[in-house]
Amino acid sequence: MMAVISLLGVCLVLGVLARRTDRFPPQTVPVLNSFIIAVALPALVLRVVHKLEFHAALLAAAASPWVVFVVAVALFRGVGARVGLKRESIAALVLTGGLSNTAFVGLPMAEALLGREGLAVAVVVDQLGTFLVLATLATLFAARASAGEGEALRPAALMRKVVTFPPFIALVLALVLRPLHFPEWVDTVLERLGSTLTPLALFSVGFQLQLRGLRARAGGLALGLVFKLVLAPALVVLALWALPVEPIVRKATLMQNAMAPMVSGAILASEHKLDPELAALMVGFGIPLSFLTVLIWMQWV
Repeated sequence: MMAVISLLGVCLVLGVLARRTDRFPPQTVPVLNSFIIAVALPALVLRVVHKLEFHAALLAAAASPWVVFVVAVALFRGVGARVGLKRESIAALVLTGGLSNTAFVGLPMAEALLGREGLAVAVVVDQLGTFLVLATLATLFAARASAGEGEALRPAALMRKVVTFPPFIALVLALVLRPLHFPEWVDTVLERLGSTLTPLALFSVGFQLQLRGLRARAGGLALGLVFKLVLAPALVVLALWALPVEPIVRKATLMQNAMAPMVSGAILASEHKLDPELAALMVGFGIPLSFLTVLIWMQWV
Protein backbone atom coordinates (compact mmCIF):
# COMPACT_ATOMS: atom_id res chain seq x y z
CA MET A 1 0.00 0.00 0.00
CA MET A 2 2.91 2.34 0.67
CA ALA A 3 3.93 2.03 -2.99
CA VAL A 4 0.46 3.16 -4.04
CA ILE A 5 0.49 6.13 -1.66
CA SER A 6 3.97 7.10 -2.86
CA LEU A 7 2.97 6.94 -6.53
CA LEU A 8 -0.11 9.11 -5.92
CA GLY A 9 1.85 11.66 -3.94
CA VAL A 10 4.80 11.86 -6.34
CA CYS A 11 2.61 12.31 -9.42
CA LEU A 12 0.53 14.99 -7.72
CA VAL A 13 3.61 16.91 -6.54
CA LEU A 14 5.27 16.62 -9.96
CA GLY A 15 2.21 18.22 -11.51
CA VAL A 16 2.35 21.09 -9.01
CA LEU A 17 6.07 21.61 -9.65
CA ALA A 18 5.64 21.40 -13.43
CA ARG A 19 3.23 24.33 -13.34
CA ARG A 20 5.96 26.49 -11.81
CA THR A 21 8.35 25.87 -14.72
CA ASP A 22 8.29 27.04 -18.33
CA ARG A 23 8.80 23.55 -19.73
CA PHE A 24 5.10 22.78 -20.11
CA PRO A 25 2.83 24.82 -22.41
CA PRO A 26 -0.64 26.12 -21.43
CA GLN A 27 -2.19 23.31 -23.49
CA THR A 28 -0.72 20.66 -21.17
CA VAL A 29 -3.91 19.96 -19.23
CA PRO A 30 -6.28 19.71 -22.23
CA VAL A 31 -3.85 17.40 -24.06
CA LEU A 32 -3.32 15.14 -21.05
CA ASN A 33 -7.05 15.04 -20.30
CA SER A 34 -7.85 14.14 -23.90
CA PHE A 35 -5.37 11.26 -23.82
CA ILE A 36 -6.75 10.04 -20.48
CA ILE A 37 -10.38 10.11 -21.64
CA ALA A 38 -9.78 8.79 -25.18
CA VAL A 39 -6.97 6.25 -24.65
CA ALA A 40 -5.91 5.35 -21.10
CA LEU A 41 -9.31 4.99 -19.44
CA PRO A 42 -10.91 3.05 -22.35
CA ALA A 43 -7.95 0.65 -22.38
CA LEU A 44 -8.30 0.03 -18.65
CA VAL A 45 -12.05 -0.51 -18.94
CA LEU A 46 -11.78 -2.83 -21.93
CA ARG A 47 -9.27 -5.05 -20.15
CA VAL A 48 -10.85 -5.18 -16.69
CA VAL A 49 -14.54 -5.43 -17.62
CA HIS A 50 -13.75 -8.15 -20.17
CA LYS A 51 -12.46 -10.33 -17.30
CA LEU A 52 -15.01 -9.32 -14.67
CA GLU A 53 -17.09 -12.02 -12.99
CA PHE A 54 -20.31 -10.87 -11.36
CA HIS A 55 -22.55 -12.71 -8.90
CA ALA A 56 -26.07 -11.72 -7.88
CA ALA A 57 -25.00 -11.68 -4.23
CA LEU A 58 -22.87 -8.61 -4.99
CA LEU A 59 -25.81 -6.55 -6.22
CA ALA A 60 -25.80 -4.31 -3.13
CA ALA A 61 -22.09 -3.60 -3.57
CA ALA A 62 -22.56 -2.65 -7.23
CA ALA A 63 -25.57 -0.45 -6.44
CA SER A 64 -23.90 1.59 -3.69
CA PRO A 65 -22.01 4.10 -5.93
CA TRP A 66 -25.23 4.78 -7.87
CA VAL A 67 -27.03 5.69 -4.66
CA VAL A 68 -24.17 7.89 -3.45
CA PHE A 69 -24.05 9.79 -6.75
CA VAL A 70 -27.80 10.45 -6.78
CA VAL A 71 -27.65 11.68 -3.17
CA ALA A 72 -24.67 13.90 -4.09
CA VAL A 73 -26.64 15.54 -6.91
CA ALA A 74 -29.56 16.28 -4.60
CA LEU A 75 -27.44 17.50 -1.69
CA PHE A 76 -25.00 19.70 -3.61
CA ARG A 77 -27.77 21.26 -5.68
CA GLY A 78 -29.82 22.00 -2.59
CA VAL A 79 -27.09 23.16 -0.22
CA GLY A 80 -24.72 24.62 -2.82
CA ALA A 81 -27.23 27.17 -4.08
CA ARG A 82 -28.06 28.24 -0.53
CA VAL A 83 -24.41 28.94 0.35
CA GLY A 84 -23.86 30.94 -2.84
CA LEU A 85 -21.92 28.48 -4.98
CA LYS A 86 -22.03 28.97 -8.75
CA ARG A 87 -23.56 26.36 -11.04
CA GLU A 88 -20.13 25.27 -12.29
CA SER A 89 -18.84 24.84 -8.73
CA ILE A 90 -21.85 22.76 -7.72
CA ALA A 91 -21.29 20.54 -10.76
CA ALA A 92 -17.60 20.14 -9.86
CA LEU A 93 -18.56 19.00 -6.36
CA VAL A 94 -21.04 16.47 -7.76
CA LEU A 95 -18.45 15.02 -10.15
CA THR A 96 -15.80 14.68 -7.43
CA GLY A 97 -17.76 14.28 -4.19
CA GLY A 98 -20.27 11.97 -5.84
CA LEU A 99 -17.66 9.59 -7.28
CA SER A 100 -15.07 7.59 -5.33
CA ASN A 101 -11.49 6.77 -6.30
CA THR A 102 -12.35 3.07 -6.27
CA ALA A 103 -9.76 2.01 -8.86
CA PHE A 104 -6.37 3.65 -8.31
CA VAL A 105 -6.59 3.93 -4.52
CA GLY A 106 -9.48 1.63 -3.66
CA LEU A 107 -8.33 -1.60 -5.30
CA PRO A 108 -4.77 -1.59 -3.88
CA MET A 109 -6.08 -0.70 -0.40
CA ALA A 110 -8.74 -3.42 -0.59
CA GLU A 111 -6.13 -6.01 -1.51
CA ALA A 112 -3.77 -4.82 1.23
CA LEU A 113 -6.35 -4.65 4.02
CA LEU A 114 -8.97 -7.24 3.01
CA GLY A 115 -7.08 -9.76 0.88
CA ARG A 116 -8.10 -11.35 -2.42
CA GLU A 117 -11.67 -11.99 -1.24
CA GLY A 118 -12.16 -8.33 -0.43
CA LEU A 119 -10.49 -7.32 -3.68
CA ALA A 120 -13.05 -9.30 -5.69
CA VAL A 121 -15.88 -7.31 -4.08
CA ALA A 122 -13.98 -4.05 -4.56
CA VAL A 123 -13.65 -4.75 -8.30
CA VAL A 124 -17.42 -5.15 -8.59
CA VAL A 125 -17.98 -1.82 -6.79
CA ASP A 126 -15.46 -0.17 -9.09
CA GLN A 127 -16.50 -1.55 -12.46
CA LEU A 128 -20.26 -2.16 -12.15
CA GLY A 129 -20.71 0.73 -9.76
CA THR A 130 -18.36 3.70 -9.96
CA PHE A 131 -17.25 3.32 -13.54
CA LEU A 132 -20.75 2.76 -14.91
CA VAL A 133 -21.89 5.87 -13.03
CA LEU A 134 -18.98 7.81 -14.56
CA ALA A 135 -19.77 6.58 -18.08
CA THR A 136 -23.51 7.23 -17.84
CA LEU A 137 -25.01 9.44 -15.12
CA ALA A 138 -21.90 11.53 -14.50
CA THR A 139 -21.22 12.09 -18.20
CA LEU A 140 -24.86 13.03 -18.75
CA PHE A 141 -24.75 15.36 -15.74
CA ALA A 142 -21.52 17.03 -16.91
CA ALA A 143 -22.87 17.53 -20.43
CA ARG A 144 -26.07 19.06 -19.11
CA ALA A 145 -24.25 21.29 -16.62
CA SER A 146 -21.87 22.66 -19.27
CA ALA A 147 -24.45 23.03 -22.06
CA GLY A 148 -26.29 26.20 -22.99
CA GLU A 149 -29.94 26.53 -22.20
CA GLY A 150 -31.03 25.45 -25.69
CA GLU A 151 -28.86 22.35 -25.79
CA ALA A 152 -29.71 21.41 -22.24
CA LEU A 153 -33.32 20.88 -23.30
CA ARG A 154 -32.44 18.39 -26.07
CA PRO A 155 -32.22 14.85 -24.66
CA ALA A 156 -30.87 13.52 -27.96
CA ALA A 157 -27.84 15.85 -27.78
CA LEU A 158 -27.11 14.78 -24.20
CA MET A 159 -27.46 11.08 -24.97
CA ARG A 160 -25.16 11.48 -27.97
CA LYS A 161 -22.44 12.75 -25.63
CA VAL A 162 -22.88 9.71 -23.42
CA VAL A 163 -22.82 7.09 -26.18
CA THR A 164 -19.83 8.74 -27.87
CA PHE A 165 -17.90 8.97 -24.58
CA PRO A 166 -14.80 6.79 -25.29
CA PRO A 167 -14.89 4.90 -21.98
CA PHE A 168 -18.58 4.09 -22.56
CA ILE A 169 -17.74 2.71 -26.01
CA ALA A 170 -14.99 0.63 -24.40
CA LEU A 171 -17.47 -0.67 -21.83
CA VAL A 172 -19.90 -1.80 -24.54
CA LEU A 173 -17.08 -3.47 -26.49
CA ALA A 174 -15.85 -5.24 -23.36
CA LEU A 175 -19.31 -6.67 -22.72
CA VAL A 176 -19.83 -7.70 -26.35
CA LEU A 177 -16.41 -9.36 -26.54
CA ARG A 178 -16.70 -11.26 -23.24
CA PRO A 179 -17.20 -14.64 -24.98
CA LEU A 180 -13.90 -14.14 -26.84
CA HIS A 181 -10.46 -14.67 -25.37
CA PHE A 182 -8.03 -11.78 -25.82
CA PRO A 183 -4.62 -12.81 -27.20
CA GLU A 184 -1.77 -12.23 -24.78
CA TRP A 185 -0.37 -9.34 -26.83
CA VAL A 186 -3.74 -7.55 -26.82
CA ASP A 187 -4.01 -7.94 -23.04
CA THR A 188 -0.46 -6.61 -22.63
CA VAL A 189 -1.11 -3.57 -24.83
CA LEU A 190 -4.31 -2.74 -22.92
CA GLU A 191 -2.53 -3.19 -19.61
CA ARG A 192 0.33 -0.86 -20.56
CA LEU A 193 -2.01 1.82 -21.91
CA GLY A 194 -4.30 1.56 -18.90
CA SER A 195 -1.38 1.83 -16.49
CA THR A 196 -0.69 5.37 -17.74
CA LEU A 197 -4.00 6.57 -16.33
CA THR A 198 -3.05 7.04 -12.69
CA PRO A 199 0.24 8.98 -13.15
CA LEU A 200 -1.08 11.15 -15.97
CA ALA A 201 -4.39 11.90 -14.26
CA LEU A 202 -2.74 12.91 -10.98
CA PHE A 203 -0.08 14.91 -12.82
CA SER A 204 -2.91 16.77 -14.59
CA VAL A 205 -4.72 17.39 -11.30
CA GLY A 206 -1.51 18.62 -9.68
CA PHE A 207 -0.86 20.91 -12.64
CA GLN A 208 -4.25 22.55 -12.02
CA LEU A 209 -3.90 22.68 -8.23
CA GLN A 210 -3.60 26.30 -7.07
CA LEU A 211 -3.59 27.06 -3.37
CA ARG A 212 -3.67 30.83 -3.74
CA GLY A 213 -7.45 30.75 -4.23
CA LEU A 214 -8.02 28.32 -1.37
CA ARG A 215 -9.58 30.84 1.01
CA ALA A 216 -12.24 31.85 -1.50
CA ARG A 217 -13.08 28.19 -2.17
CA ALA A 218 -12.82 26.95 1.41
CA GLY A 219 -16.60 26.74 1.86
CA GLY A 220 -17.21 24.68 -1.26
CA LEU A 221 -14.17 22.50 -0.58
CA ALA A 222 -15.29 21.81 3.00
CA LEU A 223 -18.81 20.97 1.84
CA GLY A 224 -17.50 18.55 -0.78
CA LEU A 225 -15.02 16.79 1.49
CA VAL A 226 -17.45 16.46 4.40
CA PHE A 227 -19.93 14.75 2.11
CA LYS A 228 -17.35 12.53 0.40
CA LEU A 229 -15.38 11.44 3.44
CA VAL A 230 -18.05 11.55 6.18
CA LEU A 231 -21.68 11.66 5.02
CA ALA A 232 -21.43 9.27 2.04
CA PRO A 233 -19.70 6.50 4.06
CA ALA A 234 -22.22 7.02 6.87
CA LEU A 235 -25.08 6.52 4.39
CA VAL A 236 -23.46 3.32 3.10
CA VAL A 237 -22.90 2.01 6.64
CA LEU A 238 -26.57 2.47 7.53
CA ALA A 239 -27.72 0.80 4.31
CA LEU A 240 -25.33 -2.14 4.66
CA TRP A 241 -26.34 -2.88 8.23
CA ALA A 242 -29.95 -3.07 7.08
CA LEU A 243 -29.13 -5.65 4.38
CA PRO A 244 -28.28 -9.35 4.80
CA VAL A 245 -24.81 -9.22 3.25
CA GLU A 246 -21.65 -11.09 4.20
CA PRO A 247 -19.10 -9.25 6.40
CA ILE A 248 -16.47 -9.16 3.64
CA VAL A 249 -18.99 -7.60 1.24
CA ARG A 250 -19.92 -5.04 3.88
CA LYS A 251 -16.29 -4.12 4.57
CA ALA A 252 -15.20 -3.87 0.93
CA THR A 253 -18.29 -1.88 -0.08
CA LEU A 254 -17.83 0.60 2.74
CA MET A 255 -14.11 0.96 2.00
CA GLN A 256 -14.74 1.71 -1.67
CA ASN A 257 -17.41 4.32 -0.95
CA ALA A 258 -15.25 5.97 1.71
CA MET A 259 -12.42 6.56 -0.76
CA ALA A 260 -11.18 9.98 -1.89
CA PRO A 261 -12.86 11.87 -4.76
CA MET A 262 -12.44 10.19 -8.14
CA VAL A 263 -9.57 11.52 -10.25
CA SER A 264 -11.46 10.79 -13.46
CA GLY A 265 -14.38 12.81 -12.09
CA ALA A 266 -12.08 15.80 -11.74
CA ILE A 267 -10.82 15.22 -15.29
CA LEU A 268 -14.43 15.12 -16.52
CA ALA A 269 -15.14 18.40 -14.74
CA SER A 270 -12.05 19.95 -16.32
CA GLU A 271 -13.02 18.69 -19.78
CA HIS A 272 -16.42 20.41 -19.46
CA LYS A 273 -14.96 23.56 -17.85
CA LEU A 274 -16.90 23.00 -14.62
CA ASP A 275 -14.72 24.82 -12.08
CA PRO A 276 -11.61 22.66 -12.65
CA GLU A 277 -9.77 24.51 -9.86
CA LEU A 278 -12.28 23.37 -7.24
CA ALA A 279 -12.29 19.85 -8.69
CA ALA A 280 -8.49 19.75 -8.42
CA LEU A 281 -8.64 20.93 -4.81
CA MET A 282 -11.15 18.19 -3.99
CA VAL A 283 -8.76 15.54 -5.30
CA GLY A 284 -5.59 17.19 -3.99
CA PHE A 285 -6.88 17.44 -0.42
CA GLY A 286 -9.22 14.46 -0.52
CA ILE A 287 -6.64 11.80 -1.36
CA PRO A 288 -4.29 12.36 1.62
CA LEU A 289 -7.22 12.89 4.01
CA SER A 290 -8.89 9.69 2.87
CA PHE A 291 -5.97 7.52 3.99
CA LEU A 292 -6.90 8.48 7.55
CA THR A 293 -10.69 8.57 7.24
CA VAL A 294 -10.91 5.19 5.49
CA LEU A 295 -9.03 3.51 8.34
CA ILE A 296 -11.41 5.14 10.82
CA TRP A 297 -14.47 3.95 8.91
CA MET A 298 -13.14 0.41 8.74
CA GLN A 299 -13.48 0.24 12.52
CA TRP A 300 -17.26 0.47 12.10
CA VAL A 301 -17.68 -2.86 10.30
